[in-house]
Amino acid sequence: MVLGICPQHSKRFLRSLTKEKLLGAKHSGPRLCIDLSMTHHMSKKELSRLAGQIRRLYGSNKKADRPFWITLTGFTTDSPLYEECLRMNDGFSSYLLDITEEDCFSLFPLETLVYLTPDSEHALEDVDLNTVYILGGLVDESIQKKVTFQKAQEHSVKTARLPIQEYMVRCQNGKNYHSEILAINQVFDILSTYFETQNWTEALKKGVSSRKGYVLQSSAE
Repeated sequence: MVLGICPQHSKRFLRSLTKEKLLGAKHSGPRLCIDLSMTHHMSKKELSRLAGQIRRLYGSNKKADRPFWITLTGFTTDSPLYEECLRMNDGFSSYLLDITEEDCFSLFPLETLVYLTPDSEHALEDVDLNTVYILGGLVDESIQKKVTFQKAQEHSVKTARLPIQEYMVRCQNGKNYHSEILAINQVFDILSTYFETQNWTEALKKGVSSRKGYVLQSSAE
């Protein structure tokens, strides 16, 4: 007789494997910090969208073979965003990540930080275990020009942008619209895919939809 795996056990087993992987990332994985110190300018609708992006980002990280360790910084438990995360994200209070009111600039040595912003002159070349990558918790509707870039400069922190210009080309579209501004979960999908595949083409295909007005160079030829 072939012994079948009891579905309850397999679910529980998979859950404990995921937990082990995520907790392992705390000691040996790449690190990602989501800077939530700019949310006081945001509307309820924007906060809901950001809460949804955090949920999707965390969901992708749980599925990753090599997850990141995530820290939500500048995040107070009495903030409207925290309430929105609890309301929208099932099990949010038991997410395996760090939450702190401190900002990322006081939490980590400044020389280990790289703030990811589309306004940077430097294209990100690699994902490095000794670096803490920062994503600014802003959503499209509240984008004020260069907010994250200026913040990084004020703290003398290195910046980088995703290598969209290096691997992709602008495609013709009716609205003549081209944007390198992505949601935090899309940026994360790119970083995570790159970390697993070491292939920027693969990674950008995962996170940059053609709606942004860019296609991979290989598709354009």
